Amino acid sequence: MTKAEKVQFTINTLQEIYPTIPVPLDHKDPYTLLIAVLLSAQSTDVRVNKITPILFAKADNPYDMVKLSVAQIREIIKPVGLSPMKSKGIYGLSKILIEKYDGVVPSDISLLEEFPGVGHKTASVVVSQAFGIPAFPVDTHIHRLMYRWGFTNGKNVVQTEKDAKRLFPKELWNELHLQIIWYGREYSPARGWDLQKDIITRTIGRKKVLENYRKTKKAR
Repeated sequence: MTKAEKVQFTINTLQEIYPTIPVPLDHKDPYTLLIAVLLSAQSTDVRVNKITPILFAKADNPYDMVKLSVAQIREIIKPVGLSPMKSKGIYGLSKILIEKYDGVVPSDISLLEEFPGVGHKTASVVVSQAFGIPAFPVDTHIHRLMYRWGFTNGKNVVQTEKDAKRLFPKELWNELHLQIIWYGREYSPARGWDLQKDIITRTIGRKKVLENYRKTKKAR
């Protein structure tokens, strides 16, 4: 297969498996999505989805959030991990939203990246999922699969994002990044990987990846 054929095979397979794509983090608007994505750093979506209803029952907008103290926010979000940093980020960005943006989350990635606790990936998720603006947020699943499929050198997420944007049509970025995340979780995980289930990697995967997988299986 040529690189173009591999890309098209990947797109077709993902669209067949995931014709409709659920958004992993529960939210109702750009603000609650922003908070949920911030909380998801080094945590799981399942854990975040258990905590956000408790937090949002007290404050689901920046005006109510700043009525809470950093300590109160930290106590609520403690189960998701990194609560000292995340609570300061939530309080700080809520204050900035009120002071600079009348409480409205901006749809510009560069503006979102100025908020405390918000990096490029978080900003990309918000603009793509809340505003429908083409972006390609790269998480651990996408980084792993792009390397397994031979679409990037795997050196860092910055390069992986550039390669994804270069290879995949812009109009598909928003759905593809979610499809790859779900595929990575269900068919091509880091642990407990079963190549027989992983049709994309089995068909187009990097030769080195496939050889290492077979060696690991034999060693067991």
